[in-house]
Amino acid sequence: MNPTVIISSSYVEVLGAQVGSLQERLNRFNKQQEICQSTLTSIAGSRTSNKTTPAPNIVPASIFVKSPAPAVKFSNDTERLQHINTVRKSAVGAQIKRVIDLLFESRQSFTAEQINEACYVDVKGNKAVFESLAKNPKVNYDGKCFSYKSKHNVRDQKELLRLIGTFAEGIAVADLKDAYPTVMEDLQALKAGRQIWLLSNFDSQEDIAYPNDPRVPIKVDDELKELFRSIELPRDMLDIERDLQKNGMKPATNTAKRRVMAQNGNILNKPKQKKKKTEISKRTKLTNAHLPELFRKLNG
Repeated sequence: MNPTVIISSSYVEVLGAQVGSLQERLNRFNKQQEICQSTLTSIAGSRTSNKTTPAPNIVPASIFVKSPAPAVKFSNDTERLQHINTVRKSAVGAQIKRVIDLLFESRQSFTAEQINEACYVDVKGNKAVFESLAKNPKVNYDGKCFSYKSKHNVRDQKELLRLIGTFAEGIAVADLKDAYPTVMEDLQALKAGRQIWLLSNFDSQEDIAYPNDPRVPIKVDDELKELFRSIELPRDMLDIERDLQKNGMKPATNTAKRRVMAQNGNILNKPKQKKKKTEISKRTKLTNAHLPELFRKLNG
């Protein structure tokens, strides 16, 4: 047997076995490739279907949940309740004052419920407060509403002037202060316009309003007349000027200055020159020729 042929056949067998093994691996690889390709194809198909079919709109649940109301701080509410409790436990007079201040400042009518909301005074639930308020001279109650009641029912400057005109002997400003909110400004305006007088009472230190109308008859007591006439004025002008200055008035003269100037010779007591009498002559133009007795002494 030829040895060369034996080696060649052995080599062919080995090579064939290797080729068979490679072919088997190649087949497995191809199968894996097919599996991967089918997987990719299915994935691509699912993506295409997702693009064509729109996803349903999902509404967030937060839309249907109501926003919570702002929380009231416990401390603030406690303070308010404590204040209400303090007001309602206070004396009846203090509660009446709170209501009258409310009516005076607002100048509006309030029901019992509105008063309770405005100043926390329970008029309806407190019998003593209700009865005192209804009978108060500063309060007007018509069976339903409470309102402020001033001493004189005037509402503007014209009515104020008309009211003062009916008090020839004067009316106290204190009785007019609560008539309406701007009454004090109107009093000063009437005084500036010289339509009324505002004089102070030295005893009570309160102002009195008098009408400045010459048509209004003013009665002066006999006692006051005698007092006025019994006052003796100083004989010296210096004393008179000094008394005027004490009472806040400025004298129209300055006697001390005049006397100093007189002593220095700055003021000369010149005698007054007599005016010459004009004599009527024939050349004088006569305007009262119809009265001949006036011209009897006519110089020819």
